[in-house]
Amino acid sequence: MDQEKNKKLGQIITRLIGKENLSQEESHEAFCLVLGNEVSDMQQGAFLAALTTKGETAAEVAGGWRAVYELDTRKVDLTDLTIVDNCGTGMDSFKTFNISTAASLVAAAGGVTIARHGARAISSSCGTVDMVECLGVDVECRVETVEKSIRQAGIGLFNGMSSEVHPMALGRILSQICFGSPLNIAASLAHPAMPKVALRGVYSPSLLRPVAEVMQEIGYTDALVVYGGISGSERGMDEGSVCGMTTGVHLHNGILTDLAFHPEDCGLKTHPPQLLAADQSKNTAAVKMHRLLSGTGDAARLDAVILNSGLIFYVQNAVATIAEGVDKARDILRSGQALATLKRWVEVQNSDPTGGLARLAELHKAGALL
Repeated sequence: MDQEKNKKLGQIITRLIGKENLSQEESHEAFCLVLGNEVSDMQQGAFLAALTTKGETAAEVAGGWRAVYELDTRKVDLTDLTIVDNCGTGMDSFKTFNISTAASLVAAAGGVTIARHGARAISSSCGTVDMVECLGVDVECRVETVEKSIRQAGIGLFNGMSSEVHPMALGRILSQICFGSPLNIAASLAHPAMPKVALRGVYSPSLLRPVAEVMQEIGYTDALVVYGGISGSERGMDEGSVCGMTTGVHLHNGILTDLAFHPEDCGLKTHPPQLLAADQSKNTAAVKMHRLLSGTGDAARLDAVILNSGLIFYVQNAVATIAEGVDKARDILRSGQALATLKRWVEVQNSDPTGGLARLAELHKAGALL
């Protein structure tokens, strides 16, 4: 390692410990040192921890996004389509089942073109990429295969921890840290197709405004950044919540607007959080996901999926209110269209469609036994 570069990052770390904010350029330079593995592992971890402890600013997150996007992201061109991303930053204090995957499939079944950018589990038992893999989708494929799936199936997933998507360093770093940091946010925004519309969950309410500001700065036209609360608890989730109040920031027409709502405001019930808790087994999680997509799952989980699907319809301007989005999502989920969309996804984003479809058939059989 270059000792001068270690010293340089050390000076930045010292400033962060002293609660001093970095400019976007300074943040960009520091993240480039980390991504390029030009400083020691200890310095890399200390930088991320110090930035997290201080509390990241929009400029600092934007600098990190620039570094990941410019240095470590393979790009695809989907500018002829209106695509929508739906993901969370992870690292939230209450681990739910994979709500965002089910919500994405419902939205895709409702005509929204979904281009996701997610990761494997870091602190939970089954992350977005893990779940999709269990459902039969190829998550280690080239970005061109994902592009094909987005065009032909209306949905695709870029694996944020795959060297096919981020060849330099992202997977290496994210697999070694088990705390939420600005890198989680910057990495989630470093999307190979750079959509202009997104629903994004964050792991802390303090991140709502900074993340929305970063998204506005890097070119999003419509975005909804949310944090889901749990009534009577300080814990929460990087999703819209049916366990308490959801708070968020909505970017629309160039304006950032705060919002807050309870499930009842959208025609849903408030449910105990334990009903949404993540399953310990990936296979069990996949079986339950298959049942949910057929519209026959647990009521609390169905409502969680319906709410977050409704938020996608809302941010994409397919409906005028979140409540209308919820009604639209409920009809789609009950119809079984989401399951048909999953099958098409498995057929297209796959080097071995036969194996992926066989996996779906196994999940169907297992679900019938529950």
